[in-house]
Amino acid sequence: MNASLKPDGTTLQQVKLLIDGEWIQSQSQEWHDIVNPATQEVLAKVPFATAAEVDAAIAAAQRAFQTWKLTPIGARMRIMLKLQALIREHSKRIAVVLSAEQGKTIADAEGDIFRGLEVVEHACSIGTLQMGEFAENVAGGVDTYTLRQPIGVCAGITPFNFPAMIPLWMFPMAIACGNTFVLKPSEQDPLSTMLLVELAVEAGVPAGVLNVVHGGKDVVDALCTHKDIKAVSFVGSTAVGTHVYDLAGKHGKRVQSMMGAKNHAVVLPDANREQTLNALVGAGFGAAGQRCMATSVVVLVGAAKQWLPDLKALAQKLKVNAGSEPGTDVGPVVSKRAKARILELIESGVKEGAKLELDGRDIKVPGYEQGNFIGPTLFSGVTTDMQIYTQEIFGPVLVVLEVDTLDQAIALVNANPFGNGTGLFTQSGAAARKFQSEIDVGQVGINIPIPVPVPFFSFTGSRGSKLGDLGPYGKQVVQFYTQTKTVTSRWFDDDSVNDGVNTTISLR
Repeated sequence: MNASLKPDGTTLQQVKLLIDGEWIQSQSQEWHDIVNPATQEVLAKVPFATAAEVDAAIAAAQRAFQTWKLTPIGARMRIMLKLQALIREHSKRIAVVLSAEQGKTIADAEGDIFRGLEVVEHACSIGTLQMGEFAENVAGGVDTYTLRQPIGVCAGITPFNFPAMIPLWMFPMAIACGNTFVLKPSEQDPLSTMLLVELAVEAGVPAGVLNVVHGGKDVVDALCTHKDIKAVSFVGSTAVGTHVYDLAGKHGKRVQSMMGAKNHAVVLPDANREQTLNALVGAGFGAAGQRCMATSVVVLVGAAKQWLPDLKALAQKLKVNAGSEPGTDVGPVVSKRAKARILELIESGVKEGAKLELDGRDIKVPGYEQGNFIGPTLFSGVTTDMQIYTQEIFGPVLVVLEVDTLDQAIALVNANPFGNGTGLFTQSGAAARKFQSEIDVGQVGINIPIPVPVPFFSFTGSRGSKLGDLGPYGKQVVQFYTQTKTVTSRWFDDDSVNDGVNTTISLR
């Protein structure tokens, strides 16, 4: 296709594919705009890779696996050490690009990169993470040990809301374990992801070990069904995640699918009032609510119901602006389509009888009149049958429910089908212990609004928020990206006594 032009006559960037160590201009006839959500400026065009290009990427990864799996652990670890140093060096530059294409504030973009960097740092410990086990003399002269070996070509499908962190959850750990990788970034904001991929190549990742293709459903389906793909890691919406899990599973792949959420924060009246309100507003409206771990539901228990006016007053103070502008608290949502969906859900809340305490629908941002902005929006009087409660809004909308007791709050949270994260705000150790014991959600925060664990632990979302039993980082992901081989061995000296034929199942 002919190169597109910007209004000033300069050539519009066309995002490339990475196949077998080469930056490839796609031959696709389908290209999509990458749009700045604050200005509607077209930043670049991304191709939807052809079937032949996807096949070529997988074939390159399959060839590279034959030698990469034999690469010493120390050599893989040193590449990860180099990568983490490069990410630190270039993080501010990448954050500017990330903010422009995704909409989040510069500070939040830097946080996006840093949380991914933590996983790369953890991958530098692969020498101890990938150890097997050994037991000597389990029977007469018999030893048993396990090997953790790479599984082959793996694929990753990442979402728009964390274009740095989520890719860094996936490919560094996968290739550190000795696998090769095919990455499909979000087609909405792949520019910052590609900058990280460039750094991985600079760090010494060999040709074919990391490959990148872009696209939509056709590319996703190709990754889920190709005979040479052994594992698929996905983060994104529930609808797509369920499709990926089912399709890849039917084709014999290992799959981890991290999906939607409806995260509750339960507030007891003994909680530290100022700290709790700050946490709720930050976790509810930060990143314009576009986090799978965002606090989207507040459950006020007992006398904590009196906190609603303070919650509203604090949310009203948040500054809505382009993410690149200093002092911005809430940037735009990622696309016009996303904005339209959020506005429909807000309208449904009004129609279904919730009280709109704070209405962010008609906000105007001077200088960014075309931006996809929605201001902080707060509902009270919400019931569990309303759409604003049953659906993941994925926007700057916080809904408030009220109950009388902690037991009622626990029952309410456990009745919700999602299980990504939840939090309790209290100064009572007894209440906290009861909550963490009885709550049926994978990740629990105590006076922590977004309980995403550090990479030494595993991301442990559950129930309707997760398909597959192993999380995307920490010790669990080493299990996901490796297969265990158990070896039982016995050695004889030349003058050993012959035991004769043994027809029983036991070892002697």
